Amino acid sequence: MIKNLVISLIGHDRVGLVERLTKLVVDIKGNIEASRMAHLGGEFAILMFISLDSGRVESLENKVGELSKEGFKVIVSETKQSDPSQYTGWLPYRVEVNGADHEGIIHTIAGRIARLGINIESMDTNTVKAPISGTPLFMLTAIIFAPPDQSHHDLFNQLKPAADELNVDIDVLPYRG
Repeated sequence: MIKNLVISLIGHDRVGLVERLTKLVVDIKGNIEASRMAHLGGEFAILMFISLDSGRVESLENKVGELSKEGFKVIVSETKQSDPSQYTGWLPYRVEVNGADHEGIIHTIAGRIARLGINIESMDTNTVKAPISGTPLFMLTAIIFAPPDQSHHDLFNQLKPAADELNVDIDVLPYRG
């Protein structure tokens, strides 16, 4: 029987970390179905969705657990594949937010999306320095799934007041994957 697991690993960034973790998965004949990896501050964070034979789960947990002895924070969680019928007919949109960085942007936008009953599939945020002034600029890109009766124009009009309060630009676009 095939099991689905999510592995999360956080630790001090070092060369070869991705190769090492992926080798552990490959060595036990696991398949990495999806992953997200990012350097955040001085740490490196890895999220992996993997599938493997249920008889190999304990071996994976033991091998990945060895990384904990080196100071990495590692969690292995059993999960299930998403139910594809859960959002049947729902439409994907891309939400982009840009502006001067300040507290509360993610919270406010995520809260407005949640109150609309819309699911966030993924969200990436970052800050960069403006080319001339060096002012921190905030960028958010989210993929959301909205009920079929919500057009991207409707969503934009419902999210725009929050963006105006935050003094940031927002756009909602059909997502083509």
